[in-house]
Amino acid sequence: MQVSYQWLKDYVEIDITPQELAEKLTLAGLAVDVVKELGAEIEKVVTGRLLKIERHPNADKLVVCTVDVGQEEPLQIVTGATNVKEGQVVPVALEGAKLAGGLQIKRSKLRGVESRGMLCSGQELGMETKLLSPDMAHGILILPEDVPIGLDAKEVLGLTDWVLELDLTPNRGDALNMIGVARDVAAILKKELKIPVPKIVEGEERTEELAKVDILDADLCRRYVARVVKGVKIGPSPIWLQNRLRAAGVRPISNIVDVTNYVMLELGQPLHAFDYDKLAEHHIIVRRAQKDEKLVSLDGVERTLQPDMLAITDAAGAVAVAGVMGGLDSEVTDSTVNVLIEAAYFHPISVRRTSKALGLRSESSMRFEKGIDINGCLRAANRAAELMQQLAGGTIAAGAIDNFPNPITEKTIQLRPSRVNWMLGLEVPRQDIVEIMQRLQFRVQEQGEDLLVTVPTFRPDITGEWDLVEEVARLYGYNRIPETLPTGNTTQGSRTDEQQLKWDIRKVMTGCGFYEVVTYSFVHPRIFDLMNLPADSKFRNVIKLQNPLSEEQSVMRTVLVPSLLEVLQRNVNRRVQNGAVFEIARVFYPVEGQPLPEEVPVLAAVAIGSTPKTWNQAARPMDFFFIKGVAEQLLASLGVVDATFSRHQDPSFHPGRCAKIEVKGELLGVLGELHPNVIENYDLPGRAVAMKLDLNQLVATHRPVKQYQGLTKFPEVERDLAVLVKQEVAAGEMLSIIEKAGGNLLKAVDIFDVYQGTQVPEGFKSVAFSMKFQASDRTLTDEEINDKMQRIIKSLTAQTGAELRK
Repeated sequence: MQVSYQWLKDYVEIDITPQELAEKLTLAGLAVDVVKELGAEIEKVVTGRLLKIERHPNADKLVVCTVDVGQEEPLQIVTGATNVKEGQVVPVALEGAKLAGGLQIKRSKLRGVESRGMLCSGQELGMETKLLSPDMAHGILILPEDVPIGLDAKEVLGLTDWVLELDLTPNRGDALNMIGVARDVAAILKKELKIPVPKIVEGEERTEELAKVDILDADLCRRYVARVVKGVKIGPSPIWLQNRLRAAGVRPISNIVDVTNYVMLELGQPLHAFDYDKLAEHHIIVRRAQKDEKLVSLDGVERTLQPDMLAITDAAGAVAVAGVMGGLDSEVTDSTVNVLIEAAYFHPISVRRTSKALGLRSESSMRFEKGIDINGCLRAANRAAELMQQLAGGTIAAGAIDNFPNPITEKTIQLRPSRVNWMLGLEVPRQDIVEIMQRLQFRVQEQGEDLLVTVPTFRPDITGEWDLVEEVARLYGYNRIPETLPTGNTTQGSRTDEQQLKWDIRKVMTGCGFYEVVTYSFVHPRIFDLMNLPADSKFRNVIKLQNPLSEEQSVMRTVLVPSLLEVLQRNVNRRVQNGAVFEIARVFYPVEGQPLPEEVPVLAAVAIGSTPKTWNQAARPMDFFFIKGVAEQLLASLGVVDATFSRHQDPSFHPGRCAKIEVKGELLGVLGELHPNVIENYDLPGRAVAMKLDLNQLVATHRPVKQYQGLTKFPEVERDLAVLVKQEVAAGEMLSIIEKAGGNLLKAVDIFDVYQGTQVPEGFKSVAFSMKFQASDRTLTDEEINDKMQRIIKSLTAQTGAELRK
C-alpha cells in the first residue's frame, strides 16, 4: 500500500515529518518499508505553453518550438518529440534545471539551432512510465490546457509529496485505504479524524426504475449496492486526481474509471463502473457461473468460468467476474453516456480462489480477499456518484438499489483491564485503555470492572479479547513492555521418526560421496519416453497442471530419477564427468475420485563416472557393485535386517544388471545400471547407475533404536569355504543359506572370490566364502566349528547343488 503524505493530511492534521510519521506507524504495527520523496532531484522546471512549432532547418526528426513560460520573452527550444502540438501546456526545464538521474540542462545548439531549455517527459521528471498514458509514456508529458503557465511543475504534478510504502500484515485489510491509515494516524497522534461526507444532488428519475439487481447466491455475495449516473461526459481527470492516483501507484485512465479507483483507495471499497446502456435489460444478476461459461475480461483475454466462481451477469450473460475484473463488453469507453456504479461485498475465500484459478490478481481482488467493510458499500457508492457528477457532469438518479439480504450487526467483546495487564506484563491505567479504544473509533461501555467494546465492521480482524489487547499494546507502545524471561514448562524439541530417518539417510549418502540436490516437482511429459517406459506403464498416469508455467513443467512427477539425470546432464555439459547426487522428495500418483493425489516419499540416487582417487585407494568405476554397496551400507546403518537382493527386470535399467531389494517379501526398491537407451537419451558418457527406495517401506522396516552389546573376551575363529556351483545360482541366495545354517555362532560371512575359467567346468563357477565364528560365553572347540561347517556344506548342496571344491 502506497500512502501519499499530502493526501493523508486531508483526513487528519499531521504536525510531524514523513520520516517521524513512518517511525510511529511502524511502532504501532503498520510497518513502513520505504519513505520516498517524489521529485527530490527536480529543480527549475515550470509549466509552459507551446506557441509555435516549426521544422528544424537542418534535421528532419527535430522541431523548433517557441514556448511561453511566463517570462518577458518566449523561449526557443529544440526537441525530437513527436507528440507535441501548438497550444499544449507542457513541463519545461529552464537553463540550470536539474532532472531525474542527475541530468542538468544548459543552453546548447542542436544541429546549428540554439535551444534554451528542454521539454520534459514524465520519465525525466522521475515518474514511472507504467503510470502514464501510452502516448505520454515515452513522449513529452502533456498537461491539462487550463493549467496556468509559469508555475512550478513539481507543484502542479504533485511531485512535492512524500510516499510511504506500507508492508501490511494479512489481517490488516482495513489499512488498505487512506481513511484506514488516517484512522491509525489520528489514534497515534491523538488528533481528530475527518471523513468526507458525500453531498449528492439527485435528479427526478429513481434508480429502482432504471435498473434491477437480483442476488441468487447470497452466500457468496452478501450485499450489492447500485447507483446510476446519467448524461456523463468522458474525459481526462483533473490534474489533482491524476497526481493522487499516481502517488498510490495507479495509472489514470478517464474521469469515470479514475473515480472508482480513487474511492477504492480512499475508503477501501472496490467499485466497478458499467456502461449502463450495454447491460441487457439493465438487469444485474449475481450468481455462480455456469460450467465453461465464457467472458472476455478487460485485459482482452477470454476467460472460462466454472460453477465455483461468482459471476456478475445481465439478462444475456456474464459481464464481470465478481471481485476480480470486469468484462470488456460492458466497460466504460469514450462513448459512454450513462453509468451504473457497483459497490458490493463478495466472500473473501471465493474471490481468492477465483483470482488464483484465473491467474488474475487486481487491486480489487486483493482487498476483497482480506475482507472489506460490508457496511461501507452504500457510502462508497454515494461518494463515487458525487465525484462523477463533479468531474463528468450528469445527473444522479434518486436513491440506490441496496440488496442486503442479511444485514450484519457490530459485535461486542468483553475486555478485562486485568487481563490486558496480565498479558502485557504492564500496569496500563484503565482510562488509557478506554481512550485507546475510543481513538480507534470503538465504542466502550462500563460493566463493573470490565469493559464492553463494540467493534465497527471496518475491523473484521477483531474477533476476541486477545485482539483488543493487541490494539492496546500497539498504541500504548510495544517499547513500553518490559523485557522478561519466559516462564512455564518447557518441552525439548525432537524430530519425528520420519524426520530422523531422512536425517540419517542424508548422513549415510553424503558419507558415500553423494551430493544432495533439490529439483522441481513439475516435469515434462517426455521424461517417460527418455526413461524407456512402455506406453502402458503406470508411471505415465500423471496429474496435469491447469496453468503450467511452460511445457517443461506441465505435469507432476511420478518418478524421481529423471530429475537427477537432468542435473548430471547439466554437469556433463559443463565438463564435469564424475558425479553422484541424491534427493529425498515426493512423487505424486492420481487417485480416482479424489481431488488430491497420493504423495509418496522416495529416495533416489544416480551416479556416473568413477569415485575420486585417494592416497591409499585407486579410483573405481561407479558400476552395479558400487550402487549395491551404497544400498547395503545405507540399509545396515538404518538397522534394516533380512534385506535380500535378487535379479529384476525394469525397462529403465539394464536387463542383466538390475536388482530389486525386498524385506520379508515387500518390495523396498530397485537399483542397478541404467539402460543404454536411457544413457543415450540423456547424452551421458559411459555407464550410469541409479537407486530408488520407497521411504514408507523403509520407515516400516528400519530399526531406529540401536541396542548395546558388550564386547566378548573370547576369540573368533575364521574358516574359508570354496564350492563349485552352477552359474545361474545367485551369490545372495548362497549367503542366506550359510547365515541360516551357521546359526548364532556365525558372526560374519563374506564372499572374497568368484572364479570362472581353467580348472572350473563349463557352466559352473567357483565361489569362496570367508566365515567368522564366535561365542559370547566360551571358546569354541574344533568339534563345534566342524559341525557348523558340515551343516553349511550340506545345506548348500541340498538347496543349490553346490559341491565342495577340491
